[in-house]
Amino acid sequence: QVQLVESGGGLVQPGETLRLSCAASGFAFSNYAMTWVRQAPGKGLEWVSGINSFQSSTITADSVKGRFTISRDNAKMTLYLQMNSLNSEDTAVYYCAKCPEAYVGSCQSVFKSLLRGQGTQVTVSS
Repeated sequence: QVQLVESGGGLVQPGETLRLSCAASGFAFSNYAMTWVRQAPGKGLEWVSGINSFQSSTITADSVKGRFTISRDNAKMTLYLQMNSLNSEDTAVYYCAKCPEAYVGSCQSVFKSLLRGQGTQVTVSS
């Protein structure tokens, strides 16, 4: 049974950093691209970043490019999102999701229908 468990969210001030983690189980983690998506209050699901199965390539949304970095540890079956220079527009529930194939390109057009974890809340406020 596929399971994705996000952690690391919290309340931070503008300009601060957070590192999210996503622990995966129940599938061959190293065979699949993974992605982070988020949902801000009152808004739809937004693609944040994705990474190929063997970390060879990443894709990051323009809204977070230069501030967020996705990475993964296949041995630990864990996905990460390093978030720097956070601002109020980053306030959202963050979800990790399993892509259907090894390449992150397989995710972008279907990210709203991907299997996700329960999410972790990130709140940026002064």
